[in-house]
Amino acid sequence: MSTARPKIAISACLLGERVRFNAGHKESRLCSREFARYFDFVPLCPEMAIGLGTPRQPIRLVGDPTSPRAVGTRDARLDVGAPLAAYGERMAGELDDIDGFIFMQKSPSCGLERVKVHQADGHSAEGTGRGLFAAAFCARRPELPVEEEGRLHDPVLCENFVTRVFVHAEWRQSLGQGLSRRTLLDFHARHKYLLMASHPQQYRALGQLLGDVGRHAPEEFGPRYFVRLMAALRRCASRGGHGNVLQHLCGYLRPALEPGERAELQRLIEQYRLGILPLVVPLTLLKHHFRRHPHPYVARQVYLQPHPEELGLRNAI
Repeated sequence: MSTARPKIAISACLLGERVRFNAGHKESRLCSREFARYFDFVPLCPEMAIGLGTPRQPIRLVGDPTSPRAVGTRDARLDVGAPLAAYGERMAGELDDIDGFIFMQKSPSCGLERVKVHQADGHSAEGTGRGLFAAAFCARRPELPVEEEGRLHDPVLCENFVTRVFVHAEWRQSLGQGLSRRTLLDFHARHKYLLMASHPQQYRALGQLLGDVGRHAPEEFGPRYFVRLMAALRRCASRGGHGNVLQHLCGYLRPALEPGERAELQRLIEQYRLGILPLVVPLTLLKHHFRRHPHPYVARQVYLQPHPEELGLRNAI
């Protein structure tokens, strides 16, 4: 886990700023109170940024869900799709020091998915779209962890997002110190079990990719590797994936533990796999044994503590 405090861009209304069309807000206590203790926020409202005041005429997506327009709900002559997309592209380039983005769901500017698209007659189109600012922003920043606030109330999705934010912050810290072949290999090694839990196939594929690192300049090779890493980590680890990693970690303890201790660990891992216990239970016992029997390779694994323990994100998965 990075020692730097991650920085996250966020839809300004989620922090209680009165920037919505009706001069209201959509404050998220999860963000403004819980996350604010661990992250620095960069609030943005694309609709305000392109000159729409508050209160204002609401906008909506219309037309083809794959390439909709953003027009006024009362006066369709207000067409702000192009300015929203342009602002998204500009911010994607300017915000080069952020580690994630939390968007307002269902918004015609900020929604990441399932945003309602209307037809000319006012009815909803068959498909749904993405907010035009969010779509343009994400197209230019494929490696950046992004999520909608509403989905963060799902414990698995929330833990996955926060994990990716801290991985991104650590990568940004590595870039600041200067990439080398050694730091690339070290970064991959430290994230081995995190990646194995989420996407074991990509863990193997990225290992093979790194076998070729000596033939490329690190500053050229590194970003390609990182985009693939972050794409793999978007997959939420299943109980089976976590269970597999827990078993691998147990292997390092096998020579040091008594038979009864090994049996207790196996029992807790199996109860976790079956959904009886949360991940934090077998993981806490594992960390207890590693404090008694330290292993230098395991001690460096991000998987054991990918985010601050005080967030309690593994208590509910």
